[in-house]
Amino acid sequence: MTRDETWLLDEKYEGDASAPGFAADCARLAKGEPLAYVIGSQPFLGLTIHLDSHPLIPRVETEWWVEQLLEKASDTISETLRSATTRAGGNSVLRNRVTREPLGFLDLCAGSGAIGCALLARLSEAHVSFGEIDPSHEATILKNIRENGLDESRAAVRIGDLFAPFAGLRFDVIAANPPYIPSGRALDASVAEHEPGLALFAEEDGLALIRRLAAKLADHLAPGGEAWVEVDSEHAQAAADLFKARGLSVGIHTDQYGRPRVLLITS
Repeated sequence: MTRDETWLLDEKYEGDASAPGFAADCARLAKGEPLAYVIGSQPFLGLTIHLDSHPLIPRVETEWWVEQLLEKASDTISETLRSATTRAGGNSVLRNRVTREPLGFLDLCAGSGAIGCALLARLSEAHVSFGEIDPSHEATILKNIRENGLDESRAAVRIGDLFAPFAGLRFDVIAANPPYIPSGRALDASVAEHEPGLALFAEEDGLALIRRLAAKLADHLAPGGEAWVEVDSEHAQAAADLFKARGLSVGIHTDQYGRPRVLLITS
């Protein structure tokens, strides 16, 4: 039995190799279908992210930088509350007012909604919007919110192209894992033949969508806001330059493997 078959047996069939469907699922694995699709879900920062509509499978590199985002956001929220309480001299009314004004987050190019769900789970006062172009993923995002026991009243899912569903809206934090792979790059067959090309490729240089994102980002960042954008490690500097050309400040951060992976952008 292969490693993936063993994992499948434990995760989906509770160790029962005679269970109906196990043999068929092993055949799917043998044909190169990703294990996460066969199981039907992928872990992400302590959550179970369902993949019913076959969105992009969340990667550990994304999990890494989202953890950094969460830590930074948690520190910011804590400092804001401490500062407000100090200014108010301990006035409970101000404390309550502050806690009722949550930071606004946008998970753009949301796919499965893994990033936004992690924000909902870890930031109890945050309101999270999910933006996704493919309408087939809307039900998956909602399932991931509900089945992870998250607060649906703090979430909004909108379908459309990039910022189109969010006209006139600004966010304190925008997180995006857009398609960024050059169209000519060879990928492992399990990725190229099974994961959605719409979420992977961005024309010849891999920057087509990031170029559009850079053009509109400032219009949707609240004063003092920031954006975290995952990029191709081979084109991280070129991606950063697109935002710098729009007058934005950009830092390039590495992933757990030391490769350029995410841009932290501020106005």
